[in-house]
Amino acid sequence: MTKRAPILVILGHADVGKTSLLDAIRNTSIAYKEMGGLTQTIGATEVPVDVIKKICGEKLIRKFNVKLTIPGLLFIDTPGHEVFTNLRKRGGSIADLAILAIDIKEGVQAQTIESLEILKHFKTGFVIALTKIDIVPGWVNQKTTCFLESIEKQSDAVKNEIDKKVYEIAIKLSEFGFDCERFDRVTDFTRQVAIIPVSAVTNEGIADLLIFVSGLAQKYLEKKLEIEVHGKGRGCVLEVKEEKGVGKTMDVILYDGKIKEGDTIVIAGIKDAIVTKVRALLKPRPLEEIREGFARFESVKEVNAAAGVKILATSLENVIAGMPMVVCDEKEIEKVKREVQADVYDVISGLDTEGVIVKADTLGSLEALIGIIRKNGLKVRKAEIGDVNKLDATEAFEIGKKDPYLGVIFAFNVKISPEASSVIRDHKVKVFTGNVIYNLIQEYEKWKKETMEQKKIEEMAKLTLPCKIRFLPGFVFRQSKPAIIGVEVIAGNLYSGIGIMNENGKSVGKIKEIQDQGKTIKSACAGMKVAVSIEGAFVNRTIKEGEIFYPDMSEEDFKLLNSKFKQELSNEDKNILDEIVKIKRKGNPLWGL
Repeated sequence: MTKRAPILVILGHADVGKTSLLDAIRNTSIAYKEMGGLTQTIGATEVPVDVIKKICGEKLIRKFNVKLTIPGLLFIDTPGHEVFTNLRKRGGSIADLAILAIDIKEGVQAQTIESLEILKHFKTGFVIALTKIDIVPGWVNQKTTCFLESIEKQSDAVKNEIDKKVYEIAIKLSEFGFDCERFDRVTDFTRQVAIIPVSAVTNEGIADLLIFVSGLAQKYLEKKLEIEVHGKGRGCVLEVKEEKGVGKTMDVILYDGKIKEGDTIVIAGIKDAIVTKVRALLKPRPLEEIREGFARFESVKEVNAAAGVKILATSLENVIAGMPMVVCDEKEIEKVKREVQADVYDVISGLDTEGVIVKADTLGSLEALIGIIRKNGLKVRKAEIGDVNKLDATEAFEIGKKDPYLGVIFAFNVKISPEASSVIRDHKVKVFTGNVIYNLIQEYEKWKKETMEQKKIEEMAKLTLPCKIRFLPGFVFRQSKPAIIGVEVIAGNLYSGIGIMNENGKSVGKIKEIQDQGKTIKSACAGMKVAVSIEGAFVNRTIKEGEIFYPDMSEEDFKLLNSKFKQELSNEDKNILDEIVKIKRKGNPLWGL
């Protein structure tokens, strides 16, 4: 058994400095290339332990009491939640730790929350890199990679501002169930999330970040980092590319064992596993050559975990990112095929008979999206990798007939076929598209809320709503056929078309029209004095000046208002309903029960 380098990914909202932070780690390491520099692998950058020791220095290492035993740290070069979701294996994530970057000025943003949700779903430990500390007013670059050394030399105003920002982040993240503290004040590493202030511009804080994640990995991931030196290689497809003159190649993050030229490999597929042989393994030449613009790949015979490697092989046309890859012997092919396909089945198993339809570009994205959708109380009927097709749209339409809030499609990072677009347009199927899971869920919740509100408005518009009006003395414009009188709306809203009754519960006619200052209006609210025409009424016979009238409400409308729409009613509306009930029960004691 040997210990491999922990695999780390940087997550966070757009423009918080994820790439800059990764560049800072990489460039700081290059500065110490006399100590071995760093190794550039496909999709990843390895920072050797000797370089970590050199950057951090004895003083910082002693402060945190860390005896470095790992071979180094392997940073995934492409930061972001999409890459993180692709770095998956059965039962979790390939990434051992994550660095959640948060802009010191902007704080917690939409993709910060999404990253938190994804980290929780994959059960991945993380630290927070509080980026851009150099923009804090008054900050002075102390020409050091150590935050603790730099902060001691800053003004009290700067120290206070940094502390203020740290605690603002801590308070915000407590809303999501996380207990956060500045890294040098953490007392319980199993319970608290460390916040490490850093600057990708001045490199201050890079040393603290490196030693902290190294210490966490060694202390809490010791068993996970142990691998068989000669074990069968296991990895995850990070990206599939078309290389000029070569054809399809795949970039793989190897997290266990080793892979050799000529090995048989099995890769999970959408419907069936793909079996092929390794024609060549490629790695970049030293990093400094890449930086100088003379990038060339060199062929290697074998690669040990943890590392990134470009694999040349046949039959890669249907390989997609996020799929597991396993090295196997010829006699184990069928067994391994079942194993890798079980990984796919795990993600799409346990679907519901009724629910939303989910489409995503990769297995990892699909898994994360399903998890977050279900966490938000939704069921999932269908979950697949690939573009939205006609069958998906038709299925969503049929589901929508039973439940309009389930007859929707979540399309993450995928396209919609022309045939599907026609069905979606013709049948008004709701589709939520985008490449930020959190935004998809937010858009759905907003749409659902607005749709429900609109539906309530439409349904309530069909009901007789509570109101109370008074026949104004001296305002008789016509005695009958129809009677036209002046009324004051005491409470509620008066609508045309409703039947009205007096205080004894006797029906006195139907409001035909409402006029305000000679103009016909559909309704009148409390406080308004308007003219109304009442079909079936006869002044001084069926209605008299000064009388109070109420809507002649049906029992069915009352029950709906008192149950389904009770939250929509004001206290005034509820009081009027109580008055209507008392009047109605004079003739029928069981009315409304």
